[in-house]
Amino acid sequence: MDKTDLIAKTARDPEDRLLLARVLDKYEQMERRSAPTATGFLSPREQKLAEAVLHAAGVHSGYAFDGGWRDAERRVLLFLPEWAEGMEAELAFLRAGFHGADSALSHRDLLGSLMGLGVTREKLGDILVSPHSADLIAAPSLRDFLLQNWESAGRVKLSVSEIGREDLLLPEVKVKTVRDTVNSLRLDAVVASAFSMSRGRAAELIEAGKVSLDHMPCEKCDKAVSEGAVLSVRGLGKAKLTEVGGLSKKGRTGITIERYL
Repeated sequence: MDKTDLIAKTARDPEDRLLLARVLDKYEQMERRSAPTATGFLSPREQKLAEAVLHAAGVHSGYAFDGGWRDAERRVLLFLPEWAEGMEAELAFLRAGFHGADSALSHRDLLGSLMGLGVTREKLGDILVSPHSADLIAAPSLRDFLLQNWESAGRVKLSVSEIGREDLLLPEVKVKTVRDTVNSLRLDAVVASAFSMSRGRAAELIEAGKVSLDHMPCEKCDKAVSEGAVLSVRGLGKAKLTEVGGLSKKGRTGITIERYL
């Protein structure tokens, strides 16, 4: 199967196909030059698509995702020749400090300020917001530009400096643990449990295309959900099926879910 057929089989959307063409181009570049290559930052959904097209092409090793920290959401796809196995991606790590009683900033505020500078999303990784600062992971080509030009977010002045990967201030993940039993590990049943709704309402959301399973849209209510799966519902948030237990006396399956707050 040639590259065009692989891409067409993996993605329908023209933008997704363009993304996958770039992914395969980066892989081929690494093969030709025997040198590390990397994509821009990919969303979790884009990472799934990239991995799917690589597997369809028979590529199961020689690459890694790196977003600068262990639980990064946005990550680059790094292709590595054998001699570079284990290498980390070259990334820029910056800290934007903001102080004062009226200087609280959200992820949205900071991202908006970066977009206002003309920075494209593929050049930006995660933004880790703390009470008086935010750590940004970005493409190395942005390092000097942001150090010189990222001066404010709205009316709040920023003091931007370079930090190391090891200096990142990692956010505390807040979750609510839900323990329940379900008749089966169907998507509608698990979504209903995770987001405290009826199974009928969960089915409506799934069929309306508002539910993603492992970062990919899923409109099949009877899709099987496995331990470790990530669920997200548009407008309601994200949850993870962390444990699948045994059967109860009534034949129901015990599950543990972490819902992100």
